[in-house]
Amino acid sequence: MKKFFSDFKAFITKGNVVDMAIGVVVGGAFKDIVNALVSNIITPLIGLLLGGSSLSDQKYVLQKEVVEIVDGVETVTTPENAVLWGAFLQTIIDFLIIAFTIFVVIKVAMAVHNKAEAAANRLKKQQEEAAAEEAPAEPEISSTDKLLIEIRDLLKKDEK
Repeated sequence: MKKFFSDFKAFITKGNVVDMAIGVVVGGAFKDIVNALVSNIITPLIGLLLGGSSLSDQKYVLQKEVVEIVDGVETVTTPENAVLWGAFLQTIIDFLIIAFTIFVVIKVAMAVHNKAEAAANRLKKQQEEAAAEEAPAEPEISSTDKLLIEIRDLLKKDEK
């Protein structure tokens, strides 16, 4: 149990929770914007094409509402039973717009990430090449110097 709480503390202090909280808040606000777009602009236009007032009002009535009038007062004795396919279609449109937007944001973020990674790799390669050019090359040893080195090594060997 102690490990669980220490892992949770590490998770909280890493900053991921703050990023996630910001994402939730922005996502909630974005969802409200998309819902307003779909409810107030897109579905009324689709509803107009379908002959109704709004797409969300479109339905298939399974059982009509039964109303009784008693002493001049209307009372619903059996409520309407209907398939609200317009509201369902409106929810699907909301989802598709949100999913498409998230897809585009992720594609852009990945493209930026890949470009940054490629730039970092190019910079690293350039630094490695510059370091290789700056490294002093070992001097060429002439055949005379090689012969002298061999003689020196043999003399050292004989001294021992």
